[in-house]
Amino acid sequence: MDPIREGATGLAVEDIQERLGKLGYAIDANELESQLFGSSTASAVAKFRLDHGIVLGTEVDTTTWAELVDEGYEMGDRTLYLRLPNFHGGDVRFLQNCLNILGFSCGEPDGYYGVHTEAAVKQFQESQGILADGMAFPDTFDAIERLRHVWNGKPATGPHPMGGMGFARAASVLENVQLSITAEDPISRNIAGRIWNLASATTDKSGLELIEDTRHMRSNDRALFVLSTTPLPGRSTSVANVLIEDFATLPLRMHAAVESVHGSVPVVRLELPFGLDYDGSFTTGDAQTFAVIVLDAICTAFDE
Repeated sequence: MDPIREGATGLAVEDIQERLGKLGYAIDANELESQLFGSSTASAVAKFRLDHGIVLGTEVDTTTWAELVDEGYEMGDRTLYLRLPNFHGGDVRFLQNCLNILGFSCGEPDGYYGVHTEAAVKQFQESQGILADGMAFPDTFDAIERLRHVWNGKPATGPHPMGGMGFARAASVLENVQLSITAEDPISRNIAGRIWNLASATTDKSGLELIEDTRHMRSNDRALFVLSTTPLPGRSTSVANVLIEDFATLPLRMHAAVESVHGSVPVVRLELPFGLDYDGSFTTGDAQTFAVIVLDAICTAFDE
């Protein structure tokens, strides 16, 4: 979009002013009445940009507009679930604050619906006797609203666990590091395929390649990851095995495994929780959750 700056008038300016007003930024009444992007509107835009980590300025460019739209979402406006890029906005931040106060820690309220927020939503849903799938539907919002007397007006005290890696940083890693991924069985192939899809959706310059098996690894790969739902048979000096558990330490364990393997291309086996199978207990949502967790950990492990 073309930047909207001081001196502009019309419906686009009115929309910007309305969004800023709802977020608590003051704009002179005469500018509102005439739909004029005047000095007070410019000042409100500058404060908004500063508050949201955007380079200081007074115009509404593509980045500022996207942030304004995101911040305008209120809890219940849309269904929230784990995906890449993460859902982001005022509704997510409000949800995180409520859950933190209620004792279901999402991490620092950053407005991104990442793995820690999904885990907190699942725990809250379980506590309320509703389907614990980590997807924030109207029933989840209704359950939170019924507890308004508990969380309303109270601070979300910490400390909170750290959230997942940011979308922009993940894209930077994927564009600068060449990796391959494969899998040993149907469940892990499902997850590996989703990891590749998420990486490709994150950036069209992704260096993560989905390959058929270890024979197709590329000589200039930084590492080859092999997903499996079964334990590693015996010991191996040519393959490192990493259990996908304790998500907070997973990136560090991945990095250590890559560094410990000798060979031109380190091969790291990622062992999914034992017993995953298509018996009804493993769902599409589970596959997507594991895919996001593993991709986030890979990107964090190679973030230099």
